[in-house]
Amino acid sequence: MSICAIVLAGGSGTRLWPLSRTEYPKQFLALNGDSTMLQDTISRMSKLDVTSSITICNENHRFLVAEQLREINKLGSIVLEPIARDTAPAVALGAFLAKGDPLLLILAADHVIQNDEAFIKAVHNAI
Repeated sequence: MSICAIVLAGGSGTRLWPLSRTEYPKQFLALNGDSTMLQDTISRMSKLDVTSSITICNENHRFLVAEQLREINKLGSIVLEPIARDTAPAVALGAFLAKGDPLLLILAADHVIQNDEAFIKAVHNAI
């Protein structure tokens, strides 16, 4: 079964001030170790049978996303939201752009998941 991960990295940086700011929201911060929350999210996918991924962000963060993915050698498809409209439209955009008819795995780039094994098991159970 083909799986496409849709990584939502469009947060606005308003809830974790002063660490998180509009120019540098929490998904781009290393709050739980040496890698950023976005990098952790992308790295976690390597333990799954993900065949493609789309990272969705806003235009102001496109270079942050590209640089952080390049740092972990996972530079992939990055899509810019034309206008920030929150989660549902971003998921719809990713679904529309997914090639073929894959199973979609929707991932927020700003979550801390401390038990990767439990996460992987939950995804396998969902499949």
